[in-house]
Amino acid sequence: MQDIRSPLQAQVVQWLVASGDAVAAGDVLVILEAMKMEHEIRATHAGRLGEVYFQAGEAVVEGEVLAALSALTEQTTVAVMPSMSVSPTQQGLPVERADLAKLQARLSFTHDALRPEAVAKRHALGLRTARENIADLCDTGSFVEYGALAVAAQSRRRTADDLMRNTPADGMVTGIGCVNGQRVVVMAYDFTVLAGTQGMRNHQKTDRMLGIALQNNLPVVLFAEGGGGRPGDVDVAIVAGLNLATFASFARLNGRVPVVGVVAGRCFAGNAALLGCCDVIIATRDSNIGMGGPAMVEGGGLGVFKPEQIGPSDIQHGNGVIDVLVEGEVQAVAVARHYLSFFQGAQTDWKAPPAEALRHVVPENRLRAYDTRTAMQGIADEGSVLQLRTAFGLGIHTALARVGGRPLGMLANNPLHLGGAIDADAADKAARFMQLCNAHGLPIVSLVDTPGFMVGPDTEATAQVRHVSRMFVAAAHLRVPLLSVVLRKGYGLGAMAMTGGGFHETLATVAWPTGEFGGMGLEGAVRLGYRKELEALPEGPEREALFEQLLAQQYDNGSAINMAATLEIDAVIDPAATRDWLLAGLQAGQVKAASGTLAIDTW
Repeated sequence: MQDIRSPLQAQVVQWLVASGDAVAAGDVLVILEAMKMEHEIRATHAGRLGEVYFQAGEAVVEGEVLAALSALTEQTTVAVMPSMSVSPTQQGLPVERADLAKLQARLSFTHDALRPEAVAKRHALGLRTARENIADLCDTGSFVEYGALAVAAQSRRRTADDLMRNTPADGMVTGIGCVNGQRVVVMAYDFTVLAGTQGMRNHQKTDRMLGIALQNNLPVVLFAEGGGGRPGDVDVAIVAGLNLATFASFARLNGRVPVVGVVAGRCFAGNAALLGCCDVIIATRDSNIGMGGPAMVEGGGLGVFKPEQIGPSDIQHGNGVIDVLVEGEVQAVAVARHYLSFFQGAQTDWKAPPAEALRHVVPENRLRAYDTRTAMQGIADEGSVLQLRTAFGLGIHTALARVGGRPLGMLANNPLHLGGAIDADAADKAARFMQLCNAHGLPIVSLVDTPGFMVGPDTEATAQVRHVSRMFVAAAHLRVPLLSVVLRKGYGLGAMAMTGGGFHETLATVAWPTGEFGGMGLEGAVRLGYRKELEALPEGPEREALFEQLLAQQYDNGSAINMAATLEIDAVIDPAATRDWLLAGLQAGQVKAASGTLAIDTW
């Protein structure tokens, strides 16, 4: 005979076995209640229940004997707590619980499969659903959804069944998934639900995810397609709703974590405002992006327009709003994964391009234009280059890339545009790119071939003075290593801006043998510096011969070898050795700790 004792202070609710009854292992003998919770006391072995000392309604204290259990065999064990290893079948419980079945039925309405008409309409436009894009972005099986059970705040004008079926997740899918093996917050407006508009509850979901991203330093990917604010949410007592925290919370991520915006289709008003806060915007050719859609434009008395007329991709790519223009959502998601990879550390699997090819990038004819993107591709690991803002600020190329598996930013002047001179747009593009790299800790490689800043009356009308100076200010606040390679022309203030403000502001400034230097363009320097000598000769062959002679002297004096001999640059290198120089610099240079938030201009 063994005593059955109470494991806690409680009240007896019910004996399920009477004195003298035989019991099997696992049978519930008695139910106790404490703090409104019921506790089952089970038999851990077969036996026969003896005398019961407490009846239903009576109180017991911890350790008190409730009853005795005699063994049917020689084996005796006291049953004091329920066995946690007993299966539902052993307990006599149904395999499928009703509460779980109810949850699964409710969650099924969030799946694309239960909305075939909406999905078919989406596919007919050549577009994917929000969930299809997320599944493609995130590593298989890694996405964990937050707020799936939300519906639009419209219960005063629609039935619960209607909201459940037609406004799943309140038009925005949010959660955390892995991209390239690392956790990322993902938010996707669902255009099949109320045109991807911003409802009260999807604002709440957005705020929740943005808080998680900020607290845990998680990158954010926003699929921003949608029509902006939604006026039909009547469940919340608001007038204008301008006290929302979403836009401030989203902007607060700037410079703290990488933020990626992806757009296919139409993106207007509030959706576009969030998109504009992103570090990078990836958009498809069929996209339209604007701070106001057709209804808002018409409501403002500004005319009647079709959605396709507002902010088409060719306009937004050319003016710099779109960083990467792609053909469709498949490519957009691939680019987003590629972009995020640059902020996820070094890679061990990489392949170097043929080094000798760099010797032939710059033409031997010093007046011949060429494409510096060839140098970028020849220096970076194969397949790693991702160019940004390719249709804007054409005077400077900007790209993310890797060298020896290490992620970095890369700048290069463009001799095919204004001879490589830096105008206002190019300076804006370069300065913001430096901020982007600086905020997220990417070293910068600058490939220099510029005659300097663009000049002239028309240029000054673009506020050139302010715009080009942004490059000096951005460079002065760099906490990341800057390495410069002068490919050919390194003239004047423009060359200084490309090297962090001066040739000795970098971790290393080297030149290829084709490098040529001067305080300004050599032709201009000769015409200005030797004006008297030239004007002393009559116009014609004699004056031109003197000009060519003086120019040759200037060119020889400003050669890369002379610059290195006077220590104005650190070295002249074989172009084929460029990667080795950069790798040495990347290994030596350190990224300094950020002092406060490092903001990135939205422009």
